[in-house]
Amino acid sequence: MRRTVRRHLGKVVAGTAIAVAGTAVMIGITLPGSAGADDKGGSGAGGRTTQETGEQGQQGQAAVQPGVVEQVPDEGDKGVGRDPLTDDETERVERLALNQQLLRSAEDVEGDRGPQRIGVDLAEPAEDELGDANAPRRAEVRFYDYKDDALVTKTVNLDTGKVERTGTQHGVQPPISRDEMTEAAQLLIADPLGAGLKADYKDATGKELTSPDQLILNSMVFRAAPGARPAALADCGTHRCVRLFPKVRNGPWIDSRDLVIDLSARRAVKLG
Repeated sequence: MRRTVRRHLGKVVAGTAIAVAGTAVMIGITLPGSAGADDKGGSGAGGRTTQETGEQGQQGQAAVQPGVVEQVPDEGDKGVGRDPLTDDETERVERLALNQQLLRSAEDVEGDRGPQRIGVDLAEPAEDELGDANAPRRAEVRFYDYKDDALVTKTVNLDTGKVERTGTQHGVQPPISRDEMTEAAQLLIADPLGAGLKADYKDATGKELTSPDQLILNSMVFRAAPGARPAALADCGTHRCVRLFPKVRNGPWIDSRDLVIDLSARRAVKLG
């Protein structure tokens, strides 16, 4: 746990600085040569007159046209065909998919009422709608119910506003959402197994690690293989488990690959 990943950036930066300095010196030197060795008017290949230099500078400036910044077009309330979902469409289908029954029965990653939002994507058209320019736009809304450890997927017709299909799956683990990553980091910081993470952070910054906001987080879903050790990880795959790859803001990565956070059980476990 106490292995901070360090990159030899100093050598890379130093090498780059030497290369740049060398290039600058080469540019500043005018090499003599027989070509253009014309002493008339006190100028040669390496000594152009001020007038010539000024004229070339003016020509170069005239060739560069000023940039034009165009305004980004309005996204609009609705997309067309296979256009990505607009922000308005995403918000609308989330409201339509989140009915009262799901709100009452499900729990999110923090244990609060209502399911955990995982993501919203444009749904694929039905087979008989392929190539149909007038096919209805649909969205798939995915929630995770931590109370039942189930992935709930609802397909919403964007034209009619109706939920056309609802699917519930167990043992299916989509990528970890940003909110889930943040909660996993919070659980690890509060857990005794997070002592190494906090110590590495203090070594890198001189400050105490108290919040996930102090880190840049990446993650991946963890599934237990048969006979996983320790036994506390055996449910990962049915439970929602995650491995974190934290990075100090403007600093090094911290190696926490030997730790797994079981979000369903709300605990951290060290790999055997």
